[in-house]
Amino acid sequence: MKVVFCWSVISGYMAACWRELAARPSIDLHVIAHPSAGTTAFQSGLLDGVSHRLLNPAEQHDLATVQRLVDEQAPDIVAMTGWWLPAYRRLLHADRPKSVKFIMGVDSPWRSEAQFLNRFRYGSTLRRVDHFMVAGERSWQYVKRLGVSPDRISRGMYGVDVAALKAAHVQRAAARWPRQFLTVGRYEPEKAMDVLVEGYRSYRAQVSEPWPLVCCGRGPDSRLLQGVEGIIDRGFVQPSDLVDVLASSGAFVIPSRFDPWPLALVEGAASGLPVIGSDACGSAVEIIRPLFNGLVIPADNPQALAGAMRQMHDREAELPVWGERSHQLASAYSAALWADRWMDVFRRLTGSAA
Repeated sequence: MKVVFCWSVISGYMAACWRELAARPSIDLHVIAHPSAGTTAFQSGLLDGVSHRLLNPAEQHDLATVQRLVDEQAPDIVAMTGWWLPAYRRLLHADRPKSVKFIMGVDSPWRSEAQFLNRFRYGSTLRRVDHFMVAGERSWQYVKRLGVSPDRISRGMYGVDVAALKAAHVQRAAARWPRQFLTVGRYEPEKAMDVLVEGYRSYRAQVSEPWPLVCCGRGPDSRLLQGVEGIIDRGFVQPSDLVDVLASSGAFVIPSRFDPWPLALVEGAASGLPVIGSDACGSAVEIIRPLFNGLVIPADNPQALAGAMRQMHDREAELPVWGERSHQLASAYSAALWADRWMDVFRRLTGSAA
C-alpha cells in the first residue's frame, strides 16, 4: 500500500510516528513536508529512515510542484495536515484516480459559533475528503459540527515516542524525585509565557524552598524569562537531548492561552511527569485527570498557576504515583499505537484485509 503524507513543519514526534509506520512491511511510505526553522530548528537527519522530500519556501505554495511530487509516488492514500495550506488543499480539487483516498488531519478545537461558517467556506473541500483523523475530543466535536458524519471521523492524528521517553521515567524513578518544574514549547504569546513568569514568581513567594523552573524553547517572548530568579532558560532542545532534561524534572507545566492539542504535554506525561495544563490545552482533555496525575487550571490566570505549582510542591511525596499514572495515560499515544490506528483507517478505506 503506497501512502503519501503531505504535512506542515516536521517535528520529532511525527518523525518517530513515520518511522514506525515505514517499518510496517505492508506500507510504502513517503513524506512531503516543510522543513523546520525559527523556533523549531531541528537537526538535519530528523527524518533518517523515512523516504521524504522537504519543500523549499517557493515550492510550499506551488500546487503544480506538490501535485507532481504526489503523482510520482502513485499513492493509494494521501494524508494531509488540515485545509489551511492552499497547495495541499487544492490537491483535493485536482484530477485524480477514484481509487486514491484522501485523509485529512484536524487538530483545531471547536471554540465559537463563528467556526460554523467553515462548513460553507470549505464545504466542497470537506466533501472530497474520504476520512478525517482528529487529534482529540475537541477537534472531533469541531469536525462533526462541520457536517461530517461520525463514520468518517477517527481519533488518533498524533502520537509521541513513548518508547524513548520511557527512559526518563525509569531514570527518574531510580533516584530521589527531582525538585524542578519544566516547560517545553515555543516562547510566543499564545503559549502565555507572561502568565508562566507571573505565576512562578507568585509561587516562589509562597514557599521557603522554591523549585527552579527550567524552560526549553525559543521565540520572541524569551525576553520575559531573562533575569527572573529561579528560571533557567535552556533554549531549544533537540529531541535526542530532551530525555535527560525530562529525567531531571519533577513536574511539567504548560499554561497556554491557546493550544489546539499540545504534544509537549503528552511527551511530558509519557516521560512519567505529573502535569499542570491550562484548560486551553486540547490534549489536557485526554491526558490530565485532576488530582490523579495532574491539575487543570483556567487559562490567563497566574494565581491559579501559582496555586497549582504550590500543590505540586506540597504533594512531593505523591508525585511518583502521579507520574506513573501520567505515563500510563500517555502510553495510549505511542508511535506504535499511532501506526496501528492509521493502518486501520487505511485498510477500511481501501478494503484491504486486516
